Amino acid sequence: MTQDDDTPGTDKGLTQRQLIHLMYALFAAGILSAGILGAAAIAAVVLAYLKRGDMVGTVYAGHIDWIIRTFWWGLLWLALSAVATVIFIGFATGVIAMIWIIYRLAKGWLAHCAGETPLPGL
Repeated sequence: MTQDDDTPGTDKGLTQRQLIHLMYALFAAGILSAGILGAAAIAAVVLAYLKRGDMVGTVYAGHIDWIIRTFWWGLLWLALSAVATVIFIGFATGVIAMIWIIYRLAKGWLAHCAGETPLPGL
């Protein structure tokens, strides 16, 4: 008896751990390329939203929430910084926002490598 490729027992695609690594890598590529690969950060968040339901109840659920929150809060602070350039403080707040985003990416990715969640108490 042969096993079909569509059976649940076959191993297809990336594992949940590998998907989280991919999300962090895409997000980091989008941020560290100074927006040139900005679509990569958006792809990371879209992937996080798509896989959110699959990772409920796992240690990876905290990473999904971490990535999504980092994206939206970072986008908010960068947008406010862009508006604040009118009064000449936008550059400083933009730099602070980018440092915060990079810090959150590093903290989340390092926690993932250690097999922990970046969110306290989960």
